[in-house]
Amino acid sequence: MSTAELFRYGMFTLHSGQRSDWLIDCAALSDSDLDALAYMVSSRVRYNRVEGVPRGGLRFAAALHRYRWQTNNGSLLIVDDVLTTGTSMEKQRAGREATGVVIFARGDCPAWVTALFQASEVLEVRGEE
Repeated sequence: MSTAELFRYGMFTLHSGQRSDWLIDCAALSDSDLDALAYMVSSRVRYNRVEGVPRGGLRFAAALHRYRWQTNNGSLLIVDDVLTTGTSMEKQRAGREATGVVIFARGDCPAWVTALFQASEVLEVRGEE
């Protein structure tokens, strides 16, 4: 079991280069966690090839590999652990036809990408009226 923490606060420079006072560190997810997430995705998305965005998406892609459909249609699934701007996903896609899935999204996803969990940069706080 990992001793890393999935959610941390402090000052961090994200892969996108942006600064943030909170971090989602998917290195804290166990292989069993990733397998369960892969199963969730595979029950909703059909693909026969999977690619992970280096580095964070590689473990997720490995977990998804065992659930791929044995078809010849060439359907490509591109995955990452955390999406901030979508730039890494677009770079991995390189203009190809693909479906994208990320575990967490810190902001809006491109139209071809779905987040399992959406984290908002700005939370609306509701008070009593």
